[in-house]
Amino acid sequence: MPKYRAPAHIMDFTAPSGGVTAGLFYLIGAILVFANVTAEEGETFAGVTRDLFDDCPKATGSAWTEGAKLYWDSANSRFTTSATGNTLVGYAGAAATSSATTGSVVVTGQVA
Repeated sequence: MPKYRAPAHIMDFTAPSGGVTAGLFYLIGAILVFANVTAEEGETFAGVTRDLFDDCPKATGSAWTEGAKLYWDSANSRFTTSATGNTLVGYAGAAATSSATTGSVVVTGQVA
């Protein structure tokens, strides 16, 4: 499960269909949001829109280099270097091997 690591920009969002669980990422529109609390569908919840996170779910099969662009794979709820069908959300905060299942991610809060 991702671990919050640094001060963040936090804002309120409305929980999407199915609600949100604290400690997981959700794509809301074009913004990747880390849920600070668990909320039912339609409830307001506090979400972190940018900062550095460790132990984030990573797609295996490709290595990350520091600063590599990372995309959110909504279908599999993980970060990947593959742009195809995914949303650009940040960059790798540290290198990770191709076999690693987690990695450090800097979520930028912007789609570039």
